[in-house]
Amino acid sequence: MSDSHGSRTQLEKIIKANPEADMFIHLGDGEAEIAEMKTKYPDIDLRNVRGNCDFSNDLPAFLILEVMERKIFCTHGHRYYVKDGTETLRSVARDNGCCAALFGHTHERYISREDGIDIMNPGSCSCPRDGNKPSYGFIDITEYGVFMNIIDVGY
Repeated sequence: MSDSHGSRTQLEKIIKANPEADMFIHLGDGEAEIAEMKTKYPDIDLRNVRGNCDFSNDLPAFLILEVMERKIFCTHGHRYYVKDGTETLRSVARDNGCCAALFGHTHERYISREDGIDIMNPGSCSCPRDGNKPSYGFIDITEYGVFMNIIDVGY
């Protein structure tokens, strides 16, 4: 999920809709509500990175998560110029041995496989800019590969 911009309600909808999830990843611009969700749901694995509207220096600019021997690069995206394309993001993911890259920032849904890297922007879970409903991404990592899908949250 990404770009919640203060919407605790939307984050809670996502968490409640996915009780079997192994991990939740927030891709930035939601530090206050993420902190609240971590307190409210201490038993879930909730990771997050710093977005351009987050101000805590304690949050990392990116995460590299290893799941089933596959590395996933997670970032907000503004530092990698994602509004201009995914070339820089793909390059950084590849340089770090990642098979996938997740980003936010644009508030627009995006799924693609480019140069062998699976790329996803789940869109904004609270304020999309692409004419679609608020959304989040779902990733299934298996021995056969990385499978990604984007799901509507609704309002």
